[in-house]
Amino acid sequence: MPASTELEAANQRYAATFDKGTLPLPPSRKVAVVACMDARLDPAKALGLSEGDAHVIRNAGGRTIDALRSVVISQQLLGTREIVIVHHTDCGMLTFSDEQLRAKVRKDLGEDVDHISFLPFGDVKQSVLDDIQVLKKSPLVLDVPISGYIYDVASGKIERVDN
Repeated sequence: MPASTELEAANQRYAATFDKGTLPLPPSRKVAVVACMDARLDPAKALGLSEGDAHVIRNAGGRTIDALRSVVISQQLLGTREIVIVHHTDCGMLTFSDEQLRAKVRKDLGEDVDHISFLPFGDVKQSVLDDIQVLKKSPLVLDVPISGYIYDVASGKIERVDN
């Protein structure tokens, strides 16, 4: 059975008791979370967030340069005034270089992706610090509190990363 069939059935059960259809569009806690897409990380659960509390923007590695478009929309149109960055231990972004992935795509798909940076990193703590700086230096991002964390996939705990 494909995963989509299971997901559709799960949604039927979810929708049967859904009672949050009147939540306002802007997030109530005025926070945007930029986090990795890793399946072992559930940012809402890890940070104690409920539906309607925050925008959760996810991508490979939780890279802020990749999330910039969404951060601008979140701030300018929906009023968020704080940003939280969450990277994690044992991240797949630690396992490759741009050139390795570009070579794999060329070999497997016959496509040239030399123009794409996949944004891998060699140090999780440094990646959080780098991503904080990307946002702080961007003229498109408001001067708001920005904090960074490393989520431990083994324990579920977050550790703050300070500049």
